[in-house]
Amino acid sequence: MASETEKTQALLQSCSTQSLLSSLGLGIFCLVADRLLQFSIIQQNNWLRALSDNAVHGVIGMWSWAIVIGIKKKTDLREIFLAGFLASVIDVDHFLLARSLSLKAALTLPRRPFLHCSTVIPAVVLTLKCTMHLFKLKDSWCFLPWMVFISWTSHHIRDGLRHGLWICPFGKTPPLPLWLYVVSTASLPHICSLVMYLTGTRQVMSSKHGIHIDV
Repeated sequence: MASETEKTQALLQSCSTQSLLSSLGLGIFCLVADRLLQFSIIQQNNWLRALSDNAVHGVIGMWSWAIVIGIKKKTDLREIFLAGFLASVIDVDHFLLARSLSLKAALTLPRRPFLHCSTVIPAVVLTLKCTMHLFKLKDSWCFLPWMVFISWTSHHIRDGLRHGLWICPFGKTPPLPLWLYVVSTASLPHICSLVMYLTGTRQVMSSKHGIHIDV
């Protein structure tokens, strides 16, 4: 179990000047990227619109996880790229619901696909934690549930700007205001770090990052 000193170091890292500036940069990126995606040259081309939109999801996922762990070693980049992949891969459910590889079919669905239901996130996170406990993967893969949480939540928040959040079985919220989208996305890594600290889980998140974080 991590000592109180180690836990305090982890908490201070999540609130450091560097991480706060990174969050500010993330918020600015969200504003700029979504403005750029509104250009007609992008909106009029389905492939360009889909790829650029998915790429922004991926960058936000990578940026968010980088704030959580910091980048101290080259091996940290693997986790960051994995977070970006997880933030982007959700959109595969568009093709699953369309039952087609056609981009046009995936973009003109009669309803939102299942991975875009926000209730799925805690269900998947809890399932992952139980699975890792069952197969004794708590130490080597203890970061994965938190990575899924932050990557998928950032995706849902960004989609919520246009479509609102779909929270089964309660229905959908109105589209999120721009300010709430930016503030939520920028603060998400710090909320995640704080919850990691407060939960006090006995597993060491990662000695790779130079500190011990309770997950």
